[in-house]
Amino acid sequence: MISTNPRSSGLNEINMRQRLGIIISILLAIAILIGINSIGYLSKEKKQDSELAPDRSTYHAGPTGTRAFYDLLNESGFKVMRWRETPEKLPGADGKQVQTFVIIGHTTIPIEEDEARSVLLWVERGGRLVLIDRRPELLLLPPSGDWIIIPKFREYPGLGIDPANLEQMTENVKPIHPVQPTVLTHQVELVMPSKFFADIAFSTPSEVGAEKTKPANTIDGTASPSPTPETNVSSDDAKPTSPSSPAPVVHLTSANAVVLLDYPHGRGRIVVLSDPFIVANGGIALKDNLQLAINLVSNSGGVIAFDEFHQGHGVARNAFASYFDGTPVLAISGQILLLILLVVWTRGRRFARPLPLPVVDRRSSLEFVASMAELQQRARAFDLAIENVYSRTRRVLARYAGVDYNSPRSHIAQRVADRSRLDAHQLETLMRLSEEAINSGAISERQSIYLVKRLREVEASLGLRMRSRDVKQTAQNI
Repeated sequence: MISTNPRSSGLNEINMRQRLGIIISILLAIAILIGINSIGYLSKEKKQDSELAPDRSTYHAGPTGTRAFYDLLNESGFKVMRWRETPEKLPGADGKQVQTFVIIGHTTIPIEEDEARSVLLWVERGGRLVLIDRRPELLLLPPSGDWIIIPKFREYPGLGIDPANLEQMTENVKPIHPVQPTVLTHQVELVMPSKFFADIAFSTPSEVGAEKTKPANTIDGTASPSPTPETNVSSDDAKPTSPSSPAPVVHLTSANAVVLLDYPHGRGRIVVLSDPFIVANGGIALKDNLQLAINLVSNSGGVIAFDEFHQGHGVARNAFASYFDGTPVLAISGQILLLILLVVWTRGRRFARPLPLPVVDRRSSLEFVASMAELQQRARAFDLAIENVYSRTRRVLARYAGVDYNSPRSHIAQRVADRSRLDAHQLETLMRLSEEAINSGAISERQSIYLVKRLREVEASLGLRMRSRDVKQTAQNI
């Protein structure tokens, strides 16, 4: 029975090795991508907080974050949520249950004009907007009648300030008392701001000079209560019988600078606190900062929504992507997909000239030998048969003797006899008869068989067998 051709098996083995190499390369590339993304993600997580680039998100547990404030409200029974939708949905059905909307710090994603317009429309309908920032977005500070709100920096944070170091954050700052008893300052005796609080200046267009930025209704530079009735200050539960005053109401001041005020906008109110440190993880535990923070967001009742959309935690359209938000899984998946597409694309393209398909020779060399032997027998060309066998025998004898192929046969026979048990005269005679048969061509079939048999006996006695390839092919075709 004839077995599978060894050349075809060799090609299959080569193809398998190539595919194995490609698979190993892809797995190695994926492992490298996972390592790079993981290192990048861990580096991002270990980034130190800074007042120059704070993270005021309720997800952040560092000193500049507000996670402690959010968790405390949640565990205390307040209805709180993280608003991760665009603010344009706030006036719609999604924001129907929201009564207080809180924006803390300078957001990662800027607030667009259309978004600010939607938030203010929601406030006009009775919502409560709480802005806690040293310089809140001016688009969210609309004029109140003739009053204009302009926050101003007093001192910029330096590079060497550690937000976790309370001594650095509150250096040369004294706790401040409420200016007047209001709903926002209920049960608040002392508030501890940082030294980076801003001044919330407000004025009317008619004021000029130094009075332009001085808080209204002040005596000797100290703010006093606004003439606004208490029922119109901060309580949305009250039902005023007269129109609310548009003048801002000051609640906290420090060093002749307004730290906390609120003012009406439509049927709602806008509360502005100029220092995020008061509600941040690093400062909320000082003095009565926690009580003040609770008063800012809880007086309206209903759901308290913290803006996380502009903090970079907006809801993704894909639920799978939203689940892995903040992890390197999305980046790794995208890179793996790109790598797979690259492999598929390269496998379908030709990078060189077209080559013919490999032709598998299903015949062995012994079949060729048998065919030539039959032709020579029919043509009675026995001298050619002797020539084919003798040429190989002389070549291996010359290699065995260590001499050149064209050396005299007597010399070859003598050198072979010296290295073996063969007789030099008999070997030389056999070589001479073979050469005479080849040159004269006058040889019978019987004589040719005799000479070939003698030549094979010489090869066998010297251990000069067939080539390994011929031996394998002979064994496979038996």
